Amino acid sequence: MSEHERGSTGWQLDRNGPEAYERYLVPGMFEPWADRLLDRVDLRASDRLLDVACGTGIVARRGAARMGGEGTVVGIDINEGMLGVAEASAADLAPRIEWRRGDATDLPFADERFDVACCQQALQFVEAPGVALEEMHRVLAPDGRIGVSVWRPIEHNGAYEVLADALARHVGDDAATMMRSPFPAWDADDLRSLVGDAGFDECSITVEVGSMRYPSTAEFVRREAASSPLAESLVAVRAAAQRALVRDVGNALEPYTDDEGIVLPMESYVLTARR
Repeated sequence: MSEHERGSTGWQLDRNGPEAYERYLVPGMFEPWADRLLDRVDLRASDRLLDVACGTGIVARRGAARMGGEGTVVGIDINEGMLGVAEASAADLAPRIEWRRGDATDLPFADERFDVACCQQALQFVEAPGVALEEMHRVLAPDGRIGVSVWRPIEHNGAYEVLADALARHVGDDAATMMRSPFPAWDADDLRSLVGDAGFDECSITVEVGSMRYPSTAEFVRREAASSPLAESLVAVRAAAQRALVRDVGNALEPYTDDEGIVLPMESYVLTARR
């Protein structure tokens, strides 16, 4: 079970980030986007699939479900907590997924080991994304396929820009920077250059639009915080600052509020290429 710690307003923020990430963000956000990514790489039943920087492993899990017991699936991540949740969540899947701890810039696999490599919303967090792409190129078989998704810049994901701005006002610049970090300032040409420099051909990039729904603005703020290192920052601030944060975010996002809560449009680049 997740551990909880009560903040000064009575908020309860999960202190186990990987479990909160799996509970709050995977079902409504990362699972639908994983299916889009796997559609784009044309995953086949006999493929050998690598999920790079897999987090709690939703791309690997959705891939295994599509394979129907054939093929092989490996998920790799540097975070042991994420891998622990991934392994527990995939215990009953076939083919059985192999979970490995490792760095995306130094993949512990032989050359030409895989047919497909996917990286969902993680390349922007890698210190050397070009090196990570070179490593994916190395471990793919000839004519192997890559699928990468990266959020578009934060101005195309306006709810998170609103949240980042409110965090800067009520929590601090570090918290705001953390919220902005998933949304790199890359455009399609930047991604195309990174992939081309790594040796890939036939690059195709699309802009994909989706949405994420929350029962309320307060839950949007709470769940985003619980699923990231923001939990510490939000628990630490005074009750008045927490209330002001939620109020400001709610006011700015009023146009996206309906009878079931709040729905937030999101935009991502989805890239495919061949070795």
